[in-house]
Amino acid sequence: MAKSAPRSPRPSYRCAECGWETAKWVGRCGECQAWGSVAEAGAVTARTAAGPVTSPAVPIAQVSVDDSVARVSGVPELDRVLGGGVVPGAAILLAGEPGVGKSTLLLEVAARSAATRQRVLYVTGEESASQVRLRADRTGGVFDELFLAAETDLGAVLTHIEEVRPTLLVVDSVQTIGASDIDGVPGGVTQVKEVAAALVRVAKTRNIATVLVGHVTKDGGIAGPRVLEHLVDVVLHFEGDRNSRFRMLRAVKNRFGPVDEVGCFDLGPDGISAVEDPTGLFLEQHHGRVSGTCVAVAMEGRRPMLAEVQALVTLSGSERPRRTTSGIDNSRLAMVLAVLHQHCKIRLHNHDVFTSTVGGARLTEPASDLAVAVALASSHFVSPAPQGVVAMGEIGLAGELRRVRDMPQRLAEAARLGFSMAVVPSEHTLPGGPRPSSEGRMVDGMRVVEAPDVHTALRLLHLSERTKHALEVVEDH
Repeated sequence: MAKSAPRSPRPSYRCAECGWETAKWVGRCGECQAWGSVAEAGAVTARTAAGPVTSPAVPIAQVSVDDSVARVSGVPELDRVLGGGVVPGAAILLAGEPGVGKSTLLLEVAARSAATRQRVLYVTGEESASQVRLRADRTGGVFDELFLAAETDLGAVLTHIEEVRPTLLVVDSVQTIGASDIDGVPGGVTQVKEVAAALVRVAKTRNIATVLVGHVTKDGGIAGPRVLEHLVDVVLHFEGDRNSRFRMLRAVKNRFGPVDEVGCFDLGPDGISAVEDPTGLFLEQHHGRVSGTCVAVAMEGRRPMLAEVQALVTLSGSERPRRTTSGIDNSRLAMVLAVLHQHCKIRLHNHDVFTSTVGGARLTEPASDLAVAVALASSHFVSPAPQGVVAMGEIGLAGELRRVRDMPQRLAEAARLGFSMAVVPSEHTLPGGPRPSSEGRMVDGMRVVEAPDVHTALRLLHLSERTKHALEVVEDH
């Protein structure tokens, strides 16, 4: 009886992003859902032998840090986000939506660095050299130490680095650079990974601070393989509304500093400029007291920022009243309306409710709940809140006010801007605690009033149903 020939091992396929394996090739990974990352995995039979080292291991106390001291970039808001400045040899990935101002920001950084006699190489793969020169003329960024190259080939970029020997390298963008010896088109998963790895390797070996511009997908995530974010030291997101000149820079990953700092910029026709005090952009200047408004104090990273919340409550003629928000989370608004209905007897089930923020600010943290409630009650009763008041606090489902983080910083910022009164959650919310008083305590010249629940806070501001009725009786007499 003849023996059958031994079967050859079936090929397996592995995802280059997460390591997921499958018996046949697929275009999309079944684990991490990445496209084009599944490739045939060859059998590994050889063992890696010990090889030479580049430098011997030394005790950590003997490692010199002189070459890795951060230096200022010339843009204070960028230095704030990076944790003090740009570290030599650091690889920074800057991502943002098209047209948000990424190239304008990096050209400003390159110009400021070149103004301090630091050699900078700006590689553009999306524009021609003349187009970048026109933008530099408009923003005043023409300096002798700023070198410009329009290239889309990785080999040519590496040659420019060898010839120029910069201290700062800007690549705009990494998705437009391709390597001729790597399969795939520029911008693909394999190409982006290999190009980024080569540029990061040059940055580390030559101690060159490198900034890579990255594209984003329609969902807001960074385009390309996830390993791109792991290769770099810092990941920055540049964001802003197209209808506003205000831009914010956030750190998602930072090996050299905090990740809870934000930088504020103003994108104008003459370029981009830092906004060191952005609070005034989100406050509306009223000539008198206006109903339906309240000022909240939000924390953007470590920076307190005041934003005005506006609300409009009108009777609805339809069976399903409208709930429209701009800059405020829709689910938080629904929760605040339910609490006002249940615990404050403010019934808005047959009213259209519109809420918005001034200047395109986005209030996502729960600390703005009380300001939203005050604005809604003020609009419903057509009664303005006291002038110069700010409100901050998280509203619970039982109607209680919960403490929020960084309260001293919020109060100090409100007092610095001239507000006279602040309504905050009480530190004693248990039964038997001290009764809330309208007198409050003084903090930096501002009166701070504590309230255990949202109903008490509205009563202290004369915005509850009982208080409004009492005021009407007094006015009638």
